[in-house]
Amino acid sequence: MILQQPPLWLALVAFVCVLGPLVFFHELGHYLVARLFGVPAESFSIGFGRELFGWTDRQGTRWKVAWLPLGGYVKFVGDMNAASEPGAAEDIPEELRARAFQFRPVWQRFLIVLAGPVANFILAILIFSAFFTFVGIPRTNVVGKVLPGSAASAAGIQPGDRILSVAGRSTPTFDDISNVVSVRANEHVDVDLVRDGQPRTLRVTVRSDSSPDPFGQKIPHGLLGVYPTAQALQPVPVYKAVPLAVDYTARLTRSMVDNIGMIFRGRISPTELKGPVGIAQFAGQAASLGVLPVVVLIALISINLGFINLLPVPMLDGGHLFFYIVEAIRRRPVSEQIMEWAFRGGLALILALLAFTTFNNLASVGLWDRLERLID
Repeated sequence: MILQQPPLWLALVAFVCVLGPLVFFHELGHYLVARLFGVPAESFSIGFGRELFGWTDRQGTRWKVAWLPLGGYVKFVGDMNAASEPGAAEDIPEELRARAFQFRPVWQRFLIVLAGPVANFILAILIFSAFFTFVGIPRTNVVGKVLPGSAASAAGIQPGDRILSVAGRSTPTFDDISNVVSVRANEHVDVDLVRDGQPRTLRVTVRSDSSPDPFGQKIPHGLLGVYPTAQALQPVPVYKAVPLAVDYTARLTRSMVDNIGMIFRGRISPTELKGPVGIAQFAGQAASLGVLPVVVLIALISINLGFINLLPVPMLDGGHLFFYIVEAIRRRPVSEQIMEWAFRGGLALILALLAFTTFNNLASVGLWDRLERLID
């Protein structure tokens, strides 16, 4: 089903409402662990650029909201900029020098930086825990229908089979089955299932298909050809919801690793990557469906944000963590020249990726076709 494009104003408002809490929780993770170790912060910003409004707390930290809502940062005492590049020691007030971020032990700096992505995973777990407690969780991986002529039919999968895993990946729900199969078009995979109480393993050749995403863009994907049995969402007690949410978050993260691997292997086109424009599209569409889809979208993007920030790319948290590991092994920091070139390269990579995803996301909404018609 192709959903209507959301109005521009709704997409923009939803984008800010989705990204704002994610950035806040991410930066709050950095801030709280830094406070635990006594590291003072100069500013805590949601957004970049000129400040729109803010206040200064008793510790001297400036809490502010800036006009460009594409991220945020915590600038600690001793940081040269928002990317936490260390400044000159002589520029730090003497009474704060011992507490400055850059002079803390490497393990403390590691944990402060790691806390941001971890906070995003925690936010997702909290959201999914609440969803499973008050709304419910799909508890079926039982096949209700097999499409004639499909990959599942050719392999011998039957209604009533309980699919336990696909390609070695656990599939407790049909969402998991879909996530595993969708990135394995034309691949031969083993499907572990239970039929009449007996375990079986079937070899399946996943078919390839393409379908429009909610905005009409054709997306290729793998297709098994099975439907679940009809089963309503089942609420679970909170003590069960939390471990289920942790497991669900872990499986979604593993799917992201799969997707990145498929991109490098050429199985998934890089044009499917979503940037700010794509996120705004999905946020606007979710907002048009109600509050609950927006909350679930926040959880999904929070996992993405936490995972991406752990990648070892300079300028991202993962890049800092990588250099801290190197520093711990070498017992001395990486040279300032190497750090400077690494940050420049990381910034160039991030800007290039941002431009690439923005160009493709604008193409998905037909902007370039409209401009071409205007020129013609």
